[in-house]
Amino acid sequence: MSDVQRCDAIVIGAGFAGMYALHRLRDDLSLQVRVFERGTDVGGTWYWNRYPGARCDVPSMFYSYSFSDELEKEWEWTELYPAQPEILAYANHVADRFDLRKDITFETSVLAADFDESSQEWTVTTDRGERVTARFLITALGCLSASRIPPFPGLESFEGEIHHTGRWPHEGVDFSGKKVAVIGTGSSGIQAIPQIAQQADHLTVFQRTPAFTLPARNRPLTAEEIADFKANYPERRALARATPSGVPGIPAVGSAFSVTDEQREELLTQRWNRGGTSFLSLFNDTVVNLEANEFSAEYVRERIQDLIDDPAVADTLLPHDYPIGAKRICLDTDYYVTYNRADVDLVSVRETPIEEITPRGVRVGDTEYEFDVIVFATGYDAMTGPLNAIDIRGVDAELLRDKWAAGPRTYLGIATAGFPNLFLLTGPGSPSVLVNMIISIEQHVDWVTDLIAHLRDNDYTRVEAVVDAEDKWVEHVNEAASHTLFPQADSWYLGANIPGKPRVFMPYVAGAGRYRAICDEVAADDYRGFTLATATAEAAPRSAVDAVSVPN
Repeated sequence: MSDVQRCDAIVIGAGFAGMYALHRLRDDLSLQVRVFERGTDVGGTWYWNRYPGARCDVPSMFYSYSFSDELEKEWEWTELYPAQPEILAYANHVADRFDLRKDITFETSVLAADFDESSQEWTVTTDRGERVTARFLITALGCLSASRIPPFPGLESFEGEIHHTGRWPHEGVDFSGKKVAVIGTGSSGIQAIPQIAQQADHLTVFQRTPAFTLPARNRPLTAEEIADFKANYPERRALARATPSGVPGIPAVGSAFSVTDEQREELLTQRWNRGGTSFLSLFNDTVVNLEANEFSAEYVRERIQDLIDDPAVADTLLPHDYPIGAKRICLDTDYYVTYNRADVDLVSVRETPIEEITPRGVRVGDTEYEFDVIVFATGYDAMTGPLNAIDIRGVDAELLRDKWAAGPRTYLGIATAGFPNLFLLTGPGSPSVLVNMIISIEQHVDWVTDLIAHLRDNDYTRVEAVVDAEDKWVEHVNEAASHTLFPQADSWYLGANIPGKPRVFMPYVAGAGRYRAICDEVAADDYRGFTLATATAEAAPRSAVDAVSVPN
């Protein structure tokens, strides 16, 4: 094992969060930073998710960094919703432009991170045997980076190809002339299925739970749109930061009960035809009132029936057992009409689950389906999975995954008590996956950078979330979720896709704008809820009362 190397800060992950953290800490604070990335290049989520049809569901002009005017002006997006190759090209452009790669160690996984109380520093150990010590440890692992294939019996016996949408071969997959199975109909499955169907000889989709998906209505951006956007970027960025979703949209018309049945139908049709997620924000009570939610849900079910030729297939695709929007809403291009193809079959595994993977294919009940390729679109161990995969040990060698055994506990989704000088970018307890991720990333990195600057300027060597503040934040996150319909779905927001994982609603539902205001208030109040200490003396914790008071 090599000698221990030293730097000021260690960042794990070189996706959009890790790249921006490197830029701010290195170029603005002049810190010596090491970044470790298991991939061969930058991009994070968009480096790994190269499956056919992979596309962002946030408009491209908002799914981009706002920290550099020059970057905004020089980069040209081509589509309303950017595809994976374009997003990855953007990530590479950013890495080139700001010379980020020189401080990133690629093809390297972090195995462990240990906090030493005597030195008040973290030591990171990698799979290459390297050990690096730093004052600050920043995790930029991504919320959806721990891909998961369920442990089906016989999985290793399959004689054909197996792929997961989150670990797609960089050289692509040729489905020509092949019988293909897609297992899973979440976001990645919904995007991949129409594309795979166009190439495969025959496609069979195995669906456990029908998904609500809305038409994307994707299209090329016009030169006029791009010019107008760039001319007004500052105002639009400011508006985006203040909105719940991190993307300015059409205002809600009010309650679903404030209009007549005819008006409601017309308004829903307008949003459906417009495309995108604005359909869900038409009424301000869709995500909090089950009866109001049902208006939108039933409208989508009617559109599914309109799009599908076979009534039995349509019935199988109708979501009934959870509110629309309570699981991640999907955007699609030609998803439903794909099931009208003669070479596409839909198999429900809700009542009769997949029993095993055989050498030739998939067995459901007494039926064995033969395939050349199986594509698992089975999702991720979201939010906590990437963190729990690393042996992160804090004070008294406490293991983070042990502390989180009953569910993640954080303060502001940024820090967790007992783990000093550790910052979790877009961690559980923050809005992250419920909003525009780039907005969340920039807000978190900026906040953490300001805190580290504050520590340096005041000769503090240690910062730690206080248990009392953490408890109150966890209570606040849970209480906020309880006022919505989110907990009524068995979603990955709750960890319901992972057997044995505690059912805890992980993201913060109150929105990006409100969350930003809370974080700003905490910082302005001398980082209330944190203990800040020097190497020789400890400051009193700022936590006792109203640690997570929420501005109106």
